[in-house]
Amino acid sequence: MQTAYDLARQVLPDYTSRFSRQDFTLPQMFACLVLREMLQKSYRKTELWLRDSLAMLADIGLRKAPDHNTLWRAFGALCTLRHLQRMLDLQAELFRQVRQLKLLEKPLVLDSTHYERHHRSRHYERRCRRMGLAPGGKLTEKTRLSADAARALEVRRLPKLALAGAASCHLILAVRTHIGGGSDSPDFAPLLREAHRRAPVRTAVADSGYDSEDNHRLARRDLGVRSIIPARIGRPSPKPPAGYWRRHMRRRFARKADRRLYGQRAQVETINSMLKRNQGDTLRSRLNRRRKGEMAFRSVVHNITLTAALETG
Repeated sequence: MQTAYDLARQVLPDYTSRFSRQDFTLPQMFACLVLREMLQKSYRKTELWLRDSLAMLADIGLRKAPDHNTLWRAFGALCTLRHLQRMLDLQAELFRQVRQLKLLEKPLVLDSTHYERHHRSRHYERRCRRMGLAPGGKLTEKTRLSADAARALEVRRLPKLALAGAASCHLILAVRTHIGGGSDSPDFAPLLREAHRRAPVRTAVADSGYDSEDNHRLARRDLGVRSIIPARIGRPSPKPPAGYWRRHMRRRFARKADRRLYGQRAQVETINSMLKRNQGDTLRSRLNRRRKGEMAFRSVVHNITLTAALETG
């Protein structure tokens, strides 16, 4: 909690307005929201938990616990992309200083993952697929909406988090949030640019979902980053890909020249696993705007846990 408070003090002002009640500062509210995310509790349960932990609140200058409505309003005001991007900048700079510029001694890894919009049991999902139910639970004609079509409709509405992380320490360096599925390829350029701005990226590794000649050209010619992406997009064909860099990737993967470096891509799956095991795979927000903010906020919380372990170690 102290680590989150110190980070927020470098980014956030004390109050949103000079006319506010000024019962709590924004860094204090941010620390409470980080604690809520780590405990995976609702706003009301977080309020009760904070009331029983006044000694912990005293460490960040709080004499009373904020109520659940105040926490909900603070989440909407604090979890904006502008604030969270600045926090990612500071966290990357801290790791670069402590680890003596060895933040990216291993490749940068990129991937995406989906979150559930609300909690539902696996038994409920199996019953929906068996009975041909729509995602909302309404009965449909099996001839019009099969179980596979219902699942495809649900994927269009799922929140999606695309991230770029350091394989050496699992620190998240860049995030992109979306609602629904789609190709991962358009996210490669913004993720790589943000990560390259925060750390000296030399090699970027991604799966075939990011395969694109434009992505290779951006990485290798514009940024000077060695990109390793298998050329598997499109229909299977014995003919070589049309683009120069995709043909280069096809040849190198055929003789397993990048086998060791591409094996580091598994580290991004570890990052996704850490996010969902520590903070859950279900979002608690209802609006798409707040869902996007919650996914980016969870990335910052993940980095805060790594920063706290780095400071204590």
